[in-house]
Amino acid sequence: MTITLTHPVTNRAGNTATDVQIKNVPATDVPTELEANVEADVQLARSEQSGEIKQQTLALLHDYQSTGLPYLKDRIVRLNLGLARREAHYWANQCQENYEDLLQVGSIGLVSAIDRFNLNKGCAFSTFALPYIRGEIQHYLRDKSSVVRVPRRWLEMLQKSASINQKFHAEHQRFPSDTEMATALDVSVGEWQEVQLAKQNRQAISLDCPTGDDEGHCMMDILPDHGYRSFQLADEDRQRLRQGLVTLEQHTRQIIEFIFFYDLTQKEVAEKMNISVITVSRHVKKGVGSLKSFFQENN
Repeated sequence: MTITLTHPVTNRAGNTATDVQIKNVPATDVPTELEANVEADVQLARSEQSGEIKQQTLALLHDYQSTGLPYLKDRIVRLNLGLARREAHYWANQCQENYEDLLQVGSIGLVSAIDRFNLNKGCAFSTFALPYIRGEIQHYLRDKSSVVRVPRRWLEMLQKSASINQKFHAEHQRFPSDTEMATALDVSVGEWQEVQLAKQNRQAISLDCPTGDDEGHCMMDILPDHGYRSFQLADEDRQRLRQGLVTLEQHTRQIIEFIFFYDLTQKEVAEKMNISVITVSRHVKKGVGSLKSFFQENN
């Protein structure tokens, strides 16, 4: 049996072969295409520390930073893609995200590292690029994660409950009750119910989500709006204030409006009305007292 791998392999002399033939390999020992690619890329990423690959990368980086030619960046990406594949392979085993999607995200981090790498710093490109690749993947996973952070113990409990559900249904032709599930998980019924509630509330619900009633309401229609309530109270206060101002003498009302509505100082009001500051102060004290009495009487 002969298997042909088209993944590029670089030997110690720097020669690249794109077709590698493996003969007489038992079918049971043949890895999947994904595993073969990942393993080859992991080996390539590890060999990136070898002098040949490192020198090629640095030479291409020097030429790219000098000329800015896009094809040079493409060559650097292809030469160091094993770094992104190694990180994608690691995170694919840590979560349920697709390996190819993680590889695409990691490649974005690789491109960012190429644009920001400084040859004068003296560090290896792989050392510089790995945090960018890892950061892009972690940000991607964070953005796709649930809004509510569920404890790891509860997540493990949910995974275990899935197999218990399947086994229980096969034996009893029904799903277990909360009490039966809590007994199988060796937890209290209350904790199991909290776990189920946490699972339901992991994702945020849109305010435009329909409530399912006959009138076609959405979540926004039934949620209380505290901001609107505050606006209503403020509007009521303004109306009561207008009613109270009407009861004041014209001179006093005018001074109150200048100070509290137009934000003028007592000195500015005195100059504007051609009166003394003391007179302004007396009218303010008199007007505020009258308004307090008005509001107390009309409460």
